[in-house]
Amino acid sequence: MVTETGADIGEAAAAVRHVDAVVGRSGTSFFWAMRLLPRPRREAMFAVYAFCREVDDIADDEAAVALKRARLGRWREEIDRLYAGRPQSPIARALADPVARYGLAREDFLALVDGMEMDAGDAMRAPAMAELELYCARVAGAVGLLSVRVFGATGETARRLALTLGEALQLVNILRDLAEDAARGRLYLPRELLAAHGIASREPRAVLADPALGAVCDDLAVVARRRFAEARVLLAACPRRPMRPAVVMMTVYRRLLDRLVRRGWTRLDAPVRLSAAEKLWVALRHGVL
Repeated sequence: MVTETGADIGEAAAAVRHVDAVVGRSGTSFFWAMRLLPRPRREAMFAVYAFCREVDDIADDEAAVALKRARLGRWREEIDRLYAGRPQSPIARALADPVARYGLAREDFLALVDGMEMDAGDAMRAPAMAELELYCARVAGAVGLLSVRVFGATGETARRLALTLGEALQLVNILRDLAEDAARGRLYLPRELLAAHGIASREPRAVLADPALGAVCDDLAVVARRRFAEARVLLAACPRRPMRPAVVMMTVYRRLLDRLVRRGWTRLDAPVRLSAAEKLWVALRHGVL
């Protein structure tokens, strides 16, 4: 029988405090959804989120591509250590219990790193629709797969929900962050939609200034709405209580999409968001009432 030493317990507590601080600083839209969970599951989601934040920050850094890929490579090594039972970083230590308790899959963490590698270079400039779908599956679907396991939902329906809702959420993020992404040299709008509306350029700022941008964004919003509709059907086939956080996130992001479409695509600097009070109301509506 293996028992924890005082040092082990102290390291575990420090790891939990570290991920709590990461979540607290982030201002994430997922906060209220995660707050619905019982403490062990909430702490597990905080650890998953902290990992996501860490690798996303690497991809968004202004460092050279080679350096960013090297740092992401070190995270691959840390994931190997995590599954070998000897994690070193505070975030990986915080993930050790959730991985064991909820059966979180190593390939889902690695898929997220794969997605961040796509962001680290210049691949995400008017990708083909198939490449955009792969990107969404990696950076959002993989997080969804980890999340539904933490929520307590298993099976093929929950898996399909994670991937479908993950794509919907990521498409909303893309539509919300057009200007911010362009400043980083990224353009996630698929080349098929650009071509369909006569936009030949692949330079992010030029595309955002094109008069046909609105038609492209409206078409991508239609795709996002379709994914939300598919997710709603899948949610109805899942156990209701474990999936409350997913319902909260779907509701928040559908509202955000509605507001983006109403604002339009000519004033991309005009922020579109839900207030903290509205997010709290959504959480209460779907978590308590």
